[in-house]
Amino acid sequence: MLLNELTDGSDIDQVLLVRSSERRRRRDGGEYLRLQLGDRTGAVACMVWEEPAEVERIAPAGSPVRVRGRYTVHPRFGPQINLQSLEPAESGTYDESELRDGPARDVAQMEGEVRELIATVQEPHLRMLLERVFGEGSEMWAGYRVAPAAKYYHQAYEHGLLEHSLGVAQAVSAISATFPGINRDVAVTGALLHDIGKLEAYTDDPSNIDLTDAGRLQGEIALGYYRIRRAIEEIDGFPPELAQAVGHIILSHHGSLEHGSPVVPCTREATLVHMIDNLGGRLGSFDRLEKELAPGSRWSSFDRAIGGGAFFADRAAENPAGGRVAEPEREAA
Repeated sequence: MLLNELTDGSDIDQVLLVRSSERRRRRDGGEYLRLQLGDRTGAVACMVWEEPAEVERIAPAGSPVRVRGRYTVHPRFGPQINLQSLEPAESGTYDESELRDGPARDVAQMEGEVRELIATVQEPHLRMLLERVFGEGSEMWAGYRVAPAAKYYHQAYEHGLLEHSLGVAQAVSAISATFPGINRDVAVTGALLHDIGKLEAYTDDPSNIDLTDAGRLQGEIALGYYRIRRAIEEIDGFPPELAQAVGHIILSHHGSLEHGSPVVPCTREATLVHMIDNLGGRLGSFDRLEKELAPGSRWSSFDRAIGGGAFFADRAAENPAGGRVAEPEREAA
């Protein structure tokens, strides 16, 4: 069964993917291991109280494992697996496509929509830049189409960067005509390129997304800015003011210094991309949280990305009483 089909008290004997593995310290000085196990429909927490070091060795992040236990829905902490045993999954006992999260939209369709959007950019230098980055034989395009958008909070799966950046660019394109003074070509170009630094900032293993050394040492914004700056310098006659406008969008798209941008948005186009990027990320968090909900639940636990619990009203028919809001998991005693 898939995780979203399980109900409170269901016995489990199936293969799941280790999404994350974190050793934590108990208040009595001992250690335990917190695993996040998942399939394509969501994820669930699993605490390992006995021999955490051995389980950590045989179940690293990104590995499929056979799990035996019971699926429970704690009134405060939400869905969990009470573990009985865990072992490496044998080859041929699972379908890998059933374990990995992914975009709701067809990848080929999204790739086609990127090309359609690029074709609407009228400024020749910006069009040339986009065609170089997203050309069929481009190394950047090969990475862009499969890279994740994040390590955890939103679209943290293969093709996530494509899904996120396309959504931001399409929204920017649609809203550009609503407000006067916005250069649509600059805004769309910046939207498609704003997260390009994630090609170097994250590892290329979709089963174990993590920051690279370059991502930790330099950050995805700096990596993206210099990558696009180099591409621009290879285009003869690229107008300096356009280079500055696109570069500013990349540098400022996190919106504030405390969130990692070296500068704040100072143009209409940069402000628009930042706002839509932030919106896309937050709505992506709702998708993630809904996948993790126990059957019948309408409220998620507290989530840092949205600053509270998420409410899903369309689940009211399954749980008319609404139920209690799950609280964040607390460290074990």
